[in-house]
Amino acid sequence: MKALVIGRGGFVGSAIVRHLVDKGQDTAVFNRNYYPHLEKLGVHQFQGNMLDSDLLIRSMQGYDTVFHVAAKAGIWGPRHEFEQVNVTGTRNVLGACFASGVETLVYTSTPSVVFDRRDLQGVDETSPYAKRFLCYYASSKALAEQMVLTANSKVLKTCALRPHLVYGPGDPHLIPRLVERGKKRQLKIVGSGRNLVDISYIDNVADAHVLAAENLNSTATAAGNAYFISQGEPVNLWEWINDLFERLDITPVKKKIGFSAAYIAGTLLEGIYMWFSMAKEPRMTRFLAEQLARSHWFSIERARRDLHYKPRISTSEGLERLVEWLKKEKMV
Repeated sequence: MKALVIGRGGFVGSAIVRHLVDKGQDTAVFNRNYYPHLEKLGVHQFQGNMLDSDLLIRSMQGYDTVFHVAAKAGIWGPRHEFEQVNVTGTRNVLGACFASGVETLVYTSTPSVVFDRRDLQGVDETSPYAKRFLCYYASSKALAEQMVLTANSKVLKTCALRPHLVYGPGDPHLIPRLVERGKKRQLKIVGSGRNLVDISYIDNVADAHVLAAENLNSTATAAGNAYFISQGEPVNLWEWINDLFERLDITPVKKKIGFSAAYIAGTLLEGIYMWFSMAKEPRMTRFLAEQLARSHWFSIERARRDLHYKPRISTSEGLERLVEWLKKEKMV
C-alpha cells in the first residue's frame, strides 16, 4: 500500500499516519502546514489546500490509497465555510482520485449524519440520513459521505467510517474544552443524566481506518459501505465525564438543567450570535442540547464482520492513558 493521508494535521489524521508508518507502509501527507518531525519518519509532505484541484492531482501521483480525513469541524460557523471544505473539498478529492488512478479511498465521516433529534440506541448503518440537521457540520458531512459512497466503482473503491466522540492523548479539541469548562464549573447535566453514548479511543479509530484500506485493497467487501466505529460498549455520558474529573481532582458535575430549558437557551443564543455576527461559539446550541441529553450509540457488527475490527484498547485503559497524558501536559 502506498498511502496519502489528507488532513494529517488533525487528531485522527495524525494517528493514522503513525499507524501506517509503524506498519512499514509508504506514507505521505497532504496538509496546509509543514511538520518537521514527519521528515524524520520518512513521510513525504505536500503542502496545499483541497480547493486546489491541480495540486491534489499532482500530489496523488504514484499513490494507490487515499485517506480523506480533512474537514471543518465544530457546531458553529457560517454555512459556506463548512460546505466549502467538507463538500467542495471532498468533491475535489474524488475528482483527483479518478484523475490520478488512485484505487481506494477511505473517508472519515461522523455518526452525526444520522442524528435526527431522537435517541439512537444500538442502531446500525441501515439508519437513514437525518432529515433535519441542527448544525452545518453534520449536514455538510452527510452530503460529502453520500458523494463518496456514490462514487464507489470498479475504478475507485470507497468506504466511509463514522467514529463517535474520539478521545485520547493528543486530543486538541473535545477533552481540553471539557476539562477547561469543568475546572470553571461551567458544566451542567442536561436532561435526566441517564443517556448512553458511544466513545472511541484514538488508536482504535486509526486501526479501523487501516483495516478499511486493507479490505478495499483485497476482498473489497467494504466497498460502497459506511461503518460506525466505537468502543463497542456505550457509556453513561455524565458518569464517564465525572469519572474523568475525579481522576483529575476536578469537582464532579452535579447541577442539572432540563432539556427543554437548555434547548430554548440554545435557540436564543444562536439567534443573538447570528444577529450580531459573532464568530465565537455559543456556550449552548440546539444541537449541543440534543447531543448532551439524548442517547446515541451504534452497532459495530458490520465493522466487526467486514473489517475484522475489534477495539484493541479498552475503554478503561483508554481512560488511564488519557489521564496520564493530561497530567503530563499539565492541563489540570
